[in-house]
Amino acid sequence: MAFQLLQKLRNKHFLSLAGNGIMSVLGMLNMIILYRALPVASIGMWVFFLSILLLVDTFRSGFLTTAFIKFYAGASEARKREVVGSAWFIGGTITGILALINIPAFLLSDWFKNPSVVLFVEWFGIIYLASLPYFIASCVVQAEQRFDQLLCIRFLSQGFFIIFVMIMAFTHTANLQNIIYAYLGGAALTSVFTMAMGWSRIASFKDRTRACIAEIFHFGKFSVGTTLSSNLFGTSNTMIINFMLGPAALAVFNLGQRLMEIIEIPLRSFAATGMPELSSAYNEGNRVKVIETMKRYAGLITMALLPACVGAVILADVAIHIIGGEKYVGSEAANIMRLYMSFALLYPLDRFFALTLDVIHQPKINFIKVLIMLAGSVIASVTGIYLTGSIYGVAIAGAVPTLIGVGIGYWGLNRFQPFSILSVFSTGYAEAISLAKVWLEKLKGSKTR
Repeated sequence: MAFQLLQKLRNKHFLSLAGNGIMSVLGMLNMIILYRALPVASIGMWVFFLSILLLVDTFRSGFLTTAFIKFYAGASEARKREVVGSAWFIGGTITGILALINIPAFLLSDWFKNPSVVLFVEWFGIIYLASLPYFIASCVVQAEQRFDQLLCIRFLSQGFFIIFVMIMAFTHTANLQNIIYAYLGGAALTSVFTMAMGWSRIASFKDRTRACIAEIFHFGKFSVGTTLSSNLFGTSNTMIINFMLGPAALAVFNLGQRLMEIIEIPLRSFAATGMPELSSAYNEGNRVKVIETMKRYAGLITMALLPACVGAVILADVAIHIIGGEKYVGSEAANIMRLYMSFALLYPLDRFFALTLDVIHQPKINFIKVLIMLAGSVIASVTGIYLTGSIYGVAIAGAVPTLIGVGIGYWGLNRFQPFSILSVFSTGYAEAISLAKVWLEKLKGSKTR
């Protein structure tokens, strides 16, 4: 019975969800350790460093991830080698440019007054170099829908880091510099593993072609907007809070946002499994099926997240106590969490509208949308701090870019195939009821046997 259950669970949806879930659980555990091992201001500096690091890396992942899957999935073996080689060229070029920028930035680091900025300037280039092989490997295994291998890569990248952090916590050697070493070491070890396993396909570099490089580049220059939409606004908030309110306020704000992983886990997971299905429907020329597939994914995830959001709002104080410890009890962190959870149910619409726009060859709409969302986010956050003098202003302003994203995404998809936003929720509700009935029937059947 247990073996049969495991076999049923061993599908792409479960493995993708498990991969993102493991990353989030390990990240949460890592955060619990760090919040207890480092002072509040040092936590704020680490949050700033990591946010900017991931934002800049978005230009690499945004250029390549969606474009790679689009051109790789279902292609011939020769074409696959060509796509991998071309992706290595583009990824290597972007990484090389970032590393070259790091040299003069490092030499001029004494000119920067903010210690968080200095930390980033000193380390970003070498970290991008260390992480390139496992990033390309992640693209390959995701395009091949080998979510078991993707699960392994994600587990190792976070696992190595958390092991190093735990050692530092137990030996009382945790400080910002050592945390950076741990992060770099985790990235390097994961890259070595993927190259040893052959998952990074570095040998395909010789199969790159100028035509394929151009294809990926021209698609990627717009699809980068979809990836940016996932973290750009959080990063802009990080910068605004760091420079206007200081790293201590940033540490509290980040803690309040941390359980947004409850939303991000299924969004990342089902976006990874939904894109091939959406692409298949589009390649068949079936516009209705594209929109119905999008509504099924976005609607079902919204229904699934509803109880999680309600529970998070009710239990916010407990969650903050568990994650941050005693020194964050009574801070603004719990209310920040409640504010974000209250409008998080719009996230599936924004994510799947953007993903579908990429699939129907409208990445330019996503790119323009992201610029408008960013402008709205920055203006709203700065205004919020000006009016409230606290991080509450930033949290309330967080609804602005989400509403902009949903609005523009809906407009773009309606040009492709008309539908109503309410139909997304009704489709999701119907799908949830249908799945619940199937599970109940299976449960009854297993009991009668």
